[in-house]
Amino acid sequence: MAKSPEEEHPKKAIGWAARDSSGVLSPFKFSRRASGEKDVTFKVLYCGICHTDLHTAKNDWGSSKYPLVPGHEIVGVVTEVGSKVQKFKVGDKVGVGCIVGSCGSCDNCSHNLENYCPKYILTYGGKYHDGTITYGGYSDFMVTEEGFVIRIPDNIPLDGAAPLLCAGITTYSPLRHYGLDKPGMHVGVVGLGGLGHVAVKFAKALGATVTVISTSPNKKDEAIKSLKADAFLVSREQDQMKSAMGTMDGIIDTVSAVHPLLPLIGLLKCDGKLVMVGLPEKPFELPITPLVLGRKIIAGSCIGGIKETQEMIDFAAEHNITSDIEIIPIDYLNTAMERLLKADVRYRFVIDVANTLKAA
Repeated sequence: MAKSPEEEHPKKAIGWAARDSSGVLSPFKFSRRASGEKDVTFKVLYCGICHTDLHTAKNDWGSSKYPLVPGHEIVGVVTEVGSKVQKFKVGDKVGVGCIVGSCGSCDNCSHNLENYCPKYILTYGGKYHDGTITYGGYSDFMVTEEGFVIRIPDNIPLDGAAPLLCAGITTYSPLRHYGLDKPGMHVGVVGLGGLGHVAVKFAKALGATVTVISTSPNKKDEAIKSLKADAFLVSREQDQMKSAMGTMDGIIDTVSAVHPLLPLIGLLKCDGKLVMVGLPEKPFELPITPLVLGRKIIAGSCIGGIKETQEMIDFAAEHNITSDIEIIPIDYLNTAMERLLKADVRYRFVIDVANTLKAA
């Protein structure tokens, strides 16, 4: 069958890319895949910077393909839709998160869990159905199949919404799935960074009592006064940790670095759940005895499906939840990456793509 005119030609794009494992990013011209009848094309206005971008730019996980255009916290405005697109029109505010495709036929896909599809396609550094390499949101526009596009409500600012497409769904999904979304629940949040601060916001909005657990005592005021957490524990202070033992229904652990799990397990009630959402570079030591004796669970969670991501962004708009951000021009990228490595950001960098990309 002949292709329609909209499917015939790849689209010229500009962005910033890493060329090798040094992780240094610089301007890059490339071609987006040809848009199809079910594709949404949108101008990128903002893109958040995730820790994953830093790891993949430097090939820390050994799977990066260069040149690599990072970015999976992408928001913008629709400029073109394919002939069979039903959910979006030109001018709509939209976003794309961590995945842009899946097989569509496995059990996980049939249950709106595309993020757990064995053949999911990453927003950048993946291979699309047509064999082309995917490029992320550090670029001027995106072409994405409508089933992986998120509608951004009008009452949420696009810049503050961008990080929710990764950091937001990464913390919202386990709160929902593991039943930590009911008023009166006591939820711990380990780490107060890009993931942790939105975990606090979502847990509070869901009605939970929230305790932040951190190695940094100087984050207490931020946790209590700014984010409205109910309590704060310094994980290195044994007396503080001991006083809270057996009090929490669940803990969302956002820390990627290897750290002791035994003290966190001790904070859980019987049947409590410690949910890991960070990706450590080295294996953890897993203490089994306290799990057995307390009927406790250590679990994991990875972003969320498209349906749940839409639910998350709608919930965020309803409850005025956004990420706390620092907006940067795109030519500040490499400095931002260096600062991110040092955790020198409160709490997410967001690139002002629309206003700075072409100037750069």
